Amino acid sequence: MDKDLKNKTLGELEDVVEAFGQKKYLAKYIFTFIHSKNAAEISDISTLSKAFRADLAEQGYYISNLKTVEAFTDPDGTVKYLFEMADGNRIETVLLYDGKRKTLCVSTQAGCSMKCAFCATAKLKMQRNLTAAEIADQVNVVEKSKGKITNIVYMGMGEPLQNYDAALKSVRILNHSQGKNIGLRHLALSTCGDAEGIKRLADEDILPRLAISLNAPTDELRSSIMPINKKYPVAALMAAVKFYQQRTQMRVTFEYVMIKDFNDSASDAQMLAKLARQVKCNINLIEFNPHKSCRFASSSMKTIEQFARILGNAGIETTIRPKKGRKIKAACGQLGAGLLKHNVKNSPQPKIPTK
Repeated sequence: MDKDLKNKTLGELEDVVEAFGQKKYLAKYIFTFIHSKNAAEISDISTLSKAFRADLAEQGYYISNLKTVEAFTDPDGTVKYLFEMADGNRIETVLLYDGKRKTLCVSTQAGCSMKCAFCATAKLKMQRNLTAAEIADQVNVVEKSKGKITNIVYMGMGEPLQNYDAALKSVRILNHSQGKNIGLRHLALSTCGDAEGIKRLADEDILPRLAISLNAPTDELRSSIMPINKKYPVAALMAAVKFYQQRTQMRVTFEYVMIKDFNDSASDAQMLAKLARQVKCNINLIEFNPHKSCRFASSSMKTIEQFARILGNAGIETTIRPKKGRKIKAACGQLGAGLLKHNVKNSPQPKIPTK
């Protein structure tokens, strides 16, 4: 039985409280102290009687806490946190500033099994899924020193929809009015294309925004850099998005990493526009961010701007996402680059796919 109080929704805490013969409303105190006041120990929950706190501890209940190993600050203001979990596994989390907005990019897995060719995290062996507590605690820890987080994106290490239950549970915890109270419009789940997970998400009673890492307009190109495309080809992925939108009426975001001489031609843009017109969406264009485990190069800004114009002229809302955190390996696709020696031996360099 899971005894981590941080890993429980308010409803689950109510069950725990009632099992001790206590009043149900005490669960709100526990939940609020953990997720709003960042309580690190049961003894910190001062609104509970000393006897009840002692009973919880005696029965093995506890509040888990991530250990901050190091924090790195980029000249552009981006901060990357290296966290260690109780079993020694490590993850990275990134804080991004945009005016008054503070966006936290959280991890959902230690390592990743998706093997996307452009991503440093893909070079790490999959260690394990994070618990909902470990996902939510990334927010707790950063808020202690940086203040209120306004936006959360599940775009860090790992594939959120491969850790579906914990990821959605953490969304419920972070969204709850008795905790962080972060609105669903300010929570975004990202997937590299798990079509079944997208369809499953369509039937949930809680819906964060959905982002999909697309990165190529054809199966041939996409399969060469994203192995998940062999299981869920572009047509299957688009069918899942259509199903999702029929159920939810929600727009999706397609993320597209611009790789020089691979997926950045005018014809690629035209094919992408044709795909995008099938659904209600917007597209974020992202410069490829270099790391030692990959020899890809980013498209030039001139090429990216031309690509964006083609999409825009086709009626597709398109944004060129600014690069942030490159100097501390905190930019998109760079997370885990500093952990390769910690977790795994360096793997061979990938071959750059050709058309």
